[in-house]
Amino acid sequence: MDATVRHLRIPPEMAIYAEKHDIFHLVQTLVRNLMVDKPEDPIQYLINFLKRDSVDVPRIILLGPPASGKRTIAKKLCEHTQAIHVTLSDILNDDSDLTRAAQQYQDKKQIPKDLWSQLIQQRLSKPDCVRRGWLLEAIPMTQEEALCLQEAGITPDHVVMLEAPDVVLIERSSGKRIDPVTGDVYHVTFMWPEREEVAQRLETPRIMMPADLIAKKLQKYHTEAHALKQTYHSCLKTISADQPHIDVFSQVLNYVRTPRHSASPYTPRILLFGPPGSGKSLQAKLLAQKYSIVDICCSELLKAVSADENHMGELIKPYLESEQQVPSSIVLRILIERLSRMDCTTRGWVLHGFPQDVEQAEKLQESNFLPNRVFFLEMTDDIAIERVTLRAVDPVTGEWYHTMYKPAPGPEVQARLRFDPWNSEAQLLKRLKEYWSHAVDLQAFYPQAVYINADQDPHTVFESLESRLVG
Repeated sequence: MDATVRHLRIPPEMAIYAEKHDIFHLVQTLVRNLMVDKPEDPIQYLINFLKRDSVDVPRIILLGPPASGKRTIAKKLCEHTQAIHVTLSDILNDDSDLTRAAQQYQDKKQIPKDLWSQLIQQRLSKPDCVRRGWLLEAIPMTQEEALCLQEAGITPDHVVMLEAPDVVLIERSSGKRIDPVTGDVYHVTFMWPEREEVAQRLETPRIMMPADLIAKKLQKYHTEAHALKQTYHSCLKTISADQPHIDVFSQVLNYVRTPRHSASPYTPRILLFGPPGSGKSLQAKLLAQKYSIVDICCSELLKAVSADENHMGELIKPYLESEQQVPSSIVLRILIERLSRMDCTTRGWVLHGFPQDVEQAEKLQESNFLPNRVFFLEMTDDIAIERVTLRAVDPVTGEWYHTMYKPAPGPEVQARLRFDPWNSEAQLLKRLKEYWSHAVDLQAFYPQAVYINADQDPHTVFESLESRLVG
């Protein structure tokens, strides 16, 4: 069994084809709708679902503090997207066993979370929402409610959170006017209707909250907003509501029309380039830890293979022992075998140390291992020399120290530190010259590459990488 698993190989073409034709997104959509709708006949349901004109229907959550303009934006957005506008008050006005059970609770905030979740699920599973999509206005209001929706399989493609200073929101609340015919909300200063007949019939809300009560509501909203941002961080767009409502709507519409699934790769395949000392190993380790992808350092991979008493290990051992470069053809064979394993094909990978020139890059591409993210970590030779040549290792603990960035904790440790000859300035200058002799051609070979300033704190560099990885 172990031997079978070890040699199991999923062709890399599968992932590339799936990403190109949005297969991952299609499967995700099908499974999500199965979990939400829970049809009695799942197979027929999927057949009917795939026969629709469009599998991609809007699934939007619109959040924001009181008086931020959620209702106005929600209505206009539903007009443009044809999504069903869903509010909690509309759900509670429906006639069903669940709504009758919920109406027993005088205060809507006291509806048990299980019952609340079932109410939302019941509404979104109706044919109009399934066929046209939905927009939840001010649902959820807390992180607990958001997690309940997730447990029920209700996951939005886009979450928009409106924001504005409290002083602006309090002023808006005091000037609010309602159209009794349409229910549209207007404001005496910020948004007055263009048609005079509409303006003449506007009414002041029956209950006008005093400023201190509005401030309390805003404070309560702010306590939950941060947690909601964390819950929906992967699909969240924060938009300032302190601007003309036409501009707010334009930004919201542009965001919800952007397919979420095209924003980031489903199976990360990352190449990291950079001169010695640019932090490729550290950044690859951080990416692997956060995204559960496989960290492949080419030099470490070769060392691991040479330690095995097999044909390939015996083949490359003489090169490593004599500090000669292993032929590219052999390196590529080892690398292809590693990238073909199940963990790489299902979870993704981050590769550094290969390719080192355009010829190697072409061979990697011919093997159908195509990266979907390429990064060049950039820094000057002076910084590289400062970073690398001042590093030393404690032979007792194996801990690395740096004269400037991480000094030894005491004179005893300092006395026994050992500097690696490989990190001498002469050796480093040779490696830098070799890197720069191929860098320009590699940059031309990967025109989609992103360039990151590596002369920063490692966590700042990682945040820059991450923002390009998921954005």
